Amino acid sequence: MGIPETPPETVPSAWRADGGDAFVTAVRAALPAQGFWTMPVVVAVSGGSDSVALLTTLRRLVPPGLEHRLLVAHAEYDLRDGASADREFVVRLAGRLGLHVVWRRLAVRDAPDGDGAGIEGRARRLRYAFLAEVALESGGRHVAVAHTADDQAETILHRMLRGTGLAGLGGMADARELVAGVSLVRPMLGLTREDVRGYLAAAGEAWREDPTNTDTRHARNFLRHDVIPRCEQGPYPAATAALTRLGRQASLVAGAIRSAAEHLLEAHSHRQADGSVTVRTSQFTGLDRQLVAEVFVALWRREGWPQRDMTARHYTTLAAMSGGDAGTADVIELPGRVRVRHGGDGMLSIEPAGRSSEP
Repeated sequence: MGIPETPPETVPSAWRADGGDAFVTAVRAALPAQGFWTMPVVVAVSGGSDSVALLTTLRRLVPPGLEHRLLVAHAEYDLRDGASADREFVVRLAGRLGLHVVWRRLAVRDAPDGDGAGIEGRARRLRYAFLAEVALESGGRHVAVAHTADDQAETILHRMLRGTGLAGLGGMADARELVAGVSLVRPMLGLTREDVRGYLAAAGEAWREDPTNTDTRHARNFLRHDVIPRCEQGPYPAATAALTRLGRQASLVAGAIRSAAEHLLEAHSHRQADGSVTVRTSQFTGLDRQLVAEVFVALWRREGWPQRDMTARHYTTLAAMSGGDAGTADVIELPGRVRVRHGGDGMLSIEPAGRSSEP
């Protein structure tokens, strides 16, 4: 059996005085400014405190007469016995709010794990695929998820410890494309779990607790329960705020570098009729090698070439070839059967699979 619903009256709250209005105002300010309610909005609801807070807040924000455009989506994982009780709770909550709910049992245990992301990664991949399907079938253009500032801090620290580049330090974006035509939005990234619990207390809303969230064998739970609290209770009381601030700064810098790289790519590359691309690398003389490497990241992204197995080392090698560094080869083969040739005239010719000029 799952842990029973947590009653709101057990949670002390600084938000109780205003009935949670400040929380609702903060979520409203984080929603897309234009056209959010013109099409169905899918809300991912697990039954936990964060998602209950998001759903009930959006229910308060949906314009009168458009309640039918708010659609609840619940993913029931096959990972524990209490999952069905969570689903029943979400169905009851949606019914009380007068909203339609779509739920699906996801077979996480039997799902392929080709990317090595483990059970947490498999669950996340299946969940987002399910949410995208619900949005496409309903004609929705936005999927709202309940990640908070605490989730953001955990994500940034998790990526730091695993090893990530500057873009990874940016953490989760406020919004991103989920699938073509559907945006994933996170309107609670500026709010903390303490804010969430306070709002639920003020609103008189209960929620479900997932006991697996306390299992510190999982990396994210280890950071959530063992690492960050010890930092905040010890010498780093503002650890969460510091991590999220670092994420915002890293995201801004990464965005600036990406913009500069895309501008350089547009100015100094040319797509040939056979699908290959030539890059005038002579124009990169004097530029920082990391920026040059980012030009090739932008090229792979623009052309839709396979990126999964491309690493920082591959892009650094391309930057070295661009500068004619001693010891660099004239021809290299990259993941996805992409061939790169140095023309000796300040040009690189990059030929995707099936486009090689070799007989």
